[in-house]
Amino acid sequence: MPFKALHLSDHVLRGVQAAGYTDPTPIQLRAIPVVLGGGDLIGSAQTGTGKTAAFALPILTRLGHHGRVRVLVLEPTRELAAQVETSFRDFARFTDIRAVAIFGGVGYGHQRTELKRGVDIIVATPGRLMDYLKEGTISLRDISILVLDEVDRMLDMGFLPVVKDIIARCPRDRQTLFFSATVPPEIAAVASFALRNPTRVEVGVNRSINESVKHALYPVSFEQKFDLLVALLEKTDFDSVLVFSRTKHGADKIARRLKAANHSVAVLHANRSQNQRIEALAGFKSGKYEVMVATDIAARGIDVAGISHVINYDVPEKPEDYVHRIGRTGRAQAVGDAFTLVTPENANDIRDIQRFIGAKIPELRLEGFEYKAFAPRAVQPEQQRGRGSLPGQIRHKGSYNRYRGRR
Repeated sequence: MPFKALHLSDHVLRGVQAAGYTDPTPIQLRAIPVVLGGGDLIGSAQTGTGKTAAFALPILTRLGHHGRVRVLVLEPTRELAAQVETSFRDFARFTDIRAVAIFGGVGYGHQRTELKRGVDIIVATPGRLMDYLKEGTISLRDISILVLDEVDRMLDMGFLPVVKDIIARCPRDRQTLFFSATVPPEIAAVASFALRNPTRVEVGVNRSINESVKHALYPVSFEQKFDLLVALLEKTDFDSVLVFSRTKHGADKIARRLKAANHSVAVLHANRSQNQRIEALAGFKSGKYEVMVATDIAARGIDVAGISHVINYDVPEKPEDYVHRIGRTGRAQAVGDAFTLVTPENANDIRDIQRFIGAKIPELRLEGFEYKAFAPRAVQPEQQRGRGSLPGQIRHKGSYNRYRGRR
C-alpha cells in the first residue's frame, strides 16, 4: 500500500516523497489510520521501523495549517528531541506548520525566540519543558495531541513523576499516543490514567533482532580487545561504524587510541557538552567522522541512516540493551552487521543475551589476526542455525559489497 492510500494530506505526501520515503512500514500502516481517526494508541515496534513517521505524518495531516501550540511530543533525551523535531520539519516542509525542540544542555535564547515566533508542535525533554511551564513561558491548555515517545526509556531514566505532572497539565479532552520499543508492566500504570480505550499496535517481537542485521561474537582476551577492534576496522568494508563502550572514560580512551590509529572519530556520552554532542552527531551523519564511540545514551538516541556496522567493544550490562545497540544498524529494512568483542569474563552476560533474544549468536575468529592469550573455538555453521547469523554471512573486505548487491 502506498502512502497516498493512507489519506494523508497532499502537502504531507509531498514532504514524504521529498524525504525519500516510498512505501510505509508495518508500524506506519497500522498506526497512521488510528492517529488520523483521533483514537488513543499504544504503539510498540522494534527500533528502526519508522515509529516517528507513524505519528508525525498523521499529526501533520490533522493540524492542517499553522496556528497555536496544539501538539506536545515528549522524548527522553536531547538527541531524540532534536531528531524528532527535524523529522517534523522535513515532513512539514511544504506546509506552514512550525515545530521547535526544547531540551537542556544549551541556552534558552534560541528556544525562547522560536516560541515567541509561534509554533504548532513542541518536541521536548521533560526537565527543560518543566522549566518553561513553571515560569509560564509555555502553556499546555490548547494541547490536543500528546505523544510520549520511547516511554520505556523515560521510565528507565526516572522521569515518571515529571511525566505525570506534565500529563496532568494537558487538557483531558485530548488524543494521547504512546510509542515504545518495549512495553514493560510499568507502562500500564502510566497508560491507565493517560489514555482512554487505546488501540494496541504491536509490530514484530520485542526481543528479536532485525532480520536484516547479521550479528556475531568475537571471543578475545581482555589484553587484545583493542587490537582486535583495530583489525576488524581494517578488514571490514564499512560505511560508518558505531562503537559502544560501557563507560564514559572507556569511550574517551577508545576514541583517543582510534585517532592515534588514523581513524576519524567522534565521541558521544553524557559528559560531552550539548554543542559537542550536536557537532559529533552532525559530523557522523555527514561522513566527517567514520567512527563514533558512544555509551548507551546513544543506543536509543541515534537515528542515523547508513550505519553499516555496530561494534560492542564492551558487552552491554542488560540483555535488552544488546537489542537496542545493534538496532542502530539495519534500520528501515537496510542491511547491517553487528560484532561483539567477548572476553572469558563475559560468559554469563552472553548467556543472558542469548536467552533474552531466543537465539544462539555465532562465535567467529577473524582470519589473519594473531590471537595470543586466548583462542576462540571454531564454530561449525550447522551448530548455529536459527535466527542468528551464520559465519559465512558476516562480510569483511572483498565480500561486503557483493553480499549487499548495491548500496
